[in-house]
This record gives sequence, structure tokens and C-alpha cells, in this order.
Amino acid sequence: MKAIVISRPGAPEVLEPRDVPAPDPGPGEVRVRVHATAVNRADLLQREGRYPAPPGSPAHIPGLEYAGTVESLGPGVDPGRWAPGDRVMGLVGGGGYAELVVAPADQLVAVPDGLALERAAAVPEVFITAHDALRTRLRVRAGETLLVHAAGSGVGTAALQLARAWDVATLGTARTPWKLDRAAAHGLGVAIDTSAGPDFADAVLEATAGRGADAILDLVGGDYLPGNLRAAATLGRIAVVGLTAGRRAELDMGLLLRKRLTLVGTVLRSRPAAEKAETTRAFADDVIPLLAAGRVGPVIHEVLPATEAARAHALVASNATYGKVVLAW
Repeated sequence: MKAIVISRPGAPEVLEPRDVPAPDPGPGEVRVRVHATAVNRADLLQREGRYPAPPGSPAHIPGLEYAGTVESLGPGVDPGRWAPGDRVMGLVGGGGYAELVVAPADQLVAVPDGLALERAAAVPEVFITAHDALRTRLRVRAGETLLVHAAGSGVGTAALQLARAWDVATLGTARTPWKLDRAAAHGLGVAIDTSAGPDFADAVLEATAGRGADAILDLVGGDYLPGNLRAAATLGRIAVVGLTAGRRAELDMGLLLRKRLTLVGTVLRSRPAAEKAETTRAFADDVIPLLAAGRVGPVIHEVLPATEAARAHALVASNATYGKVVLAW
């Protein structure tokens, strides 16, 4: 099969199309012929040698998500659940930049009718991440207020759409004003420009009449933490999902205690298989009906041939994109 391989750690140009052995599905696994995948920032870090694939995943083929058709079933997979030709999508620990992937049968999700595979490829990473953070970690409910950092990112736009579908009011930050403008179409209520720095708490408190946000989805990390504590309502919940602004911040534990806040961190890639399966089932139950009804959907910046993966990485690194960059075979 053909795959895009990291020839050595480095710049986007180290990504090379190569012929590599096709993977065989093991017990409980399904082999999928990939129609398309999407570029994530984790792929850029892996290419640079700063985010290795977890054990059992291809070390030199990036790619965390895919959409395609079932090609074959491994031993023990119920043929009544999946069959060759079924349209599926899902997450993998790596290897998505290839014509074939194998994945546990209980981590596949059926692609809704009417959703093209190129568009489906932009769904798993952002919507499973956003759903898990909002429903499982933050427990958002109708009538609450949600603050989303990096509201114009892939996970950010997914979170905004889910919040709108669940009748949750939203505030969002971004360092690029035009991304905030576009995010309004995906459910952003109050836009907060942080291009001058992470001084967003006053704006949140003003917009909420001093109450603060019930839940905060932080896709930035770093020095956004002090502002999160100030911007959170009493009994508020904060979930840190991304660290683009850095891994370290100062924590005012007094404020954490006085407001009785909950601060959690979460990541998908390194979770045990059983947890990934559970997260996938919850996503399928809650979000697939919304996708099928057109109430939420992937936001795509551009679709490129898989052989142009280097250009796709450079495009994502430029921060000039709004939505996912998709690679199609």
C-alpha cells in the first residue's frame, strides 16, 4: 500500500510517499481502506520528533483519524456488525496517512448516509474530543454558559456546534479576529479577542453579569490558567485539552478552593483500548444523530491529495486555516 512516511524528524519536507507493507487485521480488528484522513497538530509534533506514536501504532506513519470502507474482518469480529463495503470512520493511534489502516472493531463508527467520506474524515478527532470534554469531563447542561478557548480551531468549532445543539450559551476566545467572526456561524455567542494577551476574564465576567462561565474548555493551556480561574463561576468546571501556549502555569489554589472549582486534564491518544471504545460509543450515541440531521458538521478549510501532505502540514502550521485540512487518496 502507499503511505506518507516520516523519513526523519524535521520540517514538512521530511514527509515522503512510500510503498509499505499493508497491515493485517488481528483478533477483534477491522481493516479499512482509507478514502481520506485529516491533519492534526499532533501530526506536526510527531513529524518533528516531539510526540511519538503510542505502542502498537506505526511509528513513522502519522495520522490520527480516517474515513473509508471496510475491506476485511479479523478473527472474532461479528460479521453482523461490520461487513466489507461499510462506510466507517474513527480514530487510530497513528497510521492514518495510509491507504489501509486496522482498528479495533469497537472503535469504528458508521458514517451517516449523505455525509461524504472526505467530509467524514474531518469528524472523529475534533468531535470525539469535543464530545468527551463537554459531556464526560465538564458535564455541560442546557442553560449553562460555556467558554471555549481557541474557538476557531477544529475542536473549538465542534464544541461550539455541540453547545448550540444542546442549548448551551457560548463565549469564545481567539487570537485571530477573523476566526472569531467566522465562528459566529458555528454557534459562538460572545467573541473575545485575545490577540493582545490572555486577558479575557474581565470580558467573561462582564458578559455574564459577574457570574462567570459554568464550564471552560481550554484548548490553549499555558498562561490561560489564571484567567480561567477568574472567569469561572462558583462550582465551575475547567477542562484542559490543549497546550499550544505551553505546559506550565501558576495555579492560585486559594481561588480554586474559594470557588470550589473542578480542574481536569484529558487526552485521547494514550488511553487504554477499553476507554477508547467507551468514548467512541458515547460519541456515536450522542453525536451521530446530530450529524445525520445536519445539526452539526465538519468544518473544512481545504482538501488536498495525500501526496501533498508536506504542503498540508505547512498550511496548518501557518495558523491561517479555519477548519480542518483533509488529505484524500
